[in-house]
Amino acid sequence: MVFLMVPESPFGAGTIMALNHIQITNAKPRDKAYKLADADGLYLAVQTNGTKLWRMNYRYLGRQKTLYFGAWPEVGIAMARQQRAAAKEQIAAGLDPAAEKRSDTLARKVAADNTFKTIAEEWVVKNEREGRAPITLDKIRWLLGMAYPMIGSFPVSKISPQEVLAVLRKVEATGRYESARRMRSVLSRVFRYAIATARADRDVAADLRGALITPKVRHLAAITTPREAGALLRAIDGYTGHEITAIALRLSPHLFVRPGELRKAEWEEIDMQAAIWSLPAEKMKMRRPHRVSLSQQALALLEELRPLTGDGRYLFPSFRSPRLCMSENTINAALRRLGYSQEEMTAHGFRAMAATLLNEMGIWNPDAIEKQLAHLDSSMVRRAYTRGEYWDERVRMMQHWSDYLDQLRDGARILRPNFGKGRGTPG
Repeated sequence: MVFLMVPESPFGAGTIMALNHIQITNAKPRDKAYKLADADGLYLAVQTNGTKLWRMNYRYLGRQKTLYFGAWPEVGIAMARQQRAAAKEQIAAGLDPAAEKRSDTLARKVAADNTFKTIAEEWVVKNEREGRAPITLDKIRWLLGMAYPMIGSFPVSKISPQEVLAVLRKVEATGRYESARRMRSVLSRVFRYAIATARADRDVAADLRGALITPKVRHLAAITTPREAGALLRAIDGYTGHEITAIALRLSPHLFVRPGELRKAEWEEIDMQAAIWSLPAEKMKMRRPHRVSLSQQALALLEELRPLTGDGRYLFPSFRSPRLCMSENTINAALRRLGYSQEEMTAHGFRAMAATLLNEMGIWNPDAIEKQLAHLDSSMVRRAYTRGEYWDERVRMMQHWSDYLDQLRDGARILRPNFGKGRGTPG
């Protein structure tokens, strides 16, 4: 490469004059690349294709090295000189400007790869591999999707509490206070994952616990008195809709599982001879396998259902396709058809009805009731001391519960039975 000096300066022979805009603009490509010198090692390399590149020669630890500043006109004269000055300061401080530049470039690349969205999606994949329920993952993705437009492209370590609060306030402004609360929790878990993977130092969402509007507690509608339960059971017996829906409606109070667990029940999970329905962990909210003892009444309803759906996968298939399970709205729609509003009774309300009335009987161990409801005790200490499944008691309880439902339905006067002194020792 030919090195050219601009015309001699009036300040003395051989003095290199600083480049100016006209000189750079007029510099034309030649058969060979050449240089236009500025000062203090800075020069413009004019390539054969016309590209003009800012470079700087310097020595570091006795070696001749070259630093690249970018192309003209994207990098103007003033900017190139600023970079030269910064490089000279680094050399004076004993640093290698080229090495420092590579380090800065790498840091920016790492920061770009460590955006909140990148890490959040990585965390979601981790949850998916750990077997979280698809419906839970969908909710998480939905919440994160509302956050991405505002903070998704930000480096996770640079996000401030105020920026997260702005995201949450935007959701609150729509009146979705519970969604905002859940979003804060999800964002917090993403930040904690970033900390665990050495890409953040702080969970800024944790600082916002008291900043959000606390939503009013809304209990799912349920019937929890014997008199009202009896009326409901009689109404269910009089249901005149689709036969499969009618059986699902009649089974709901006997089994009191979560509505989604009933809808997705499969015939291969049912052992009619042992009178047990075994639910795999992936279908359960708490991701633990669960068993339901089938009372004589529940078995009779399943025998009634078998000729209708027993050749397929699901006990309650979709009316559109046998490959799908019943819609999540079917049971609630049936209750509405019976005249029960969503403020009076829901498909989930059968669980509250069973929990309330079974506890009021005073004859069953509360832990056995909780186990049958597939609840996970929030206290780690209590959970450690209640590892038993109470299976024998649950078998007795489920049959007693079905008998009790029959009494309520038939309008009999319900008296508290005398089962002896101990809990869970009926008959």
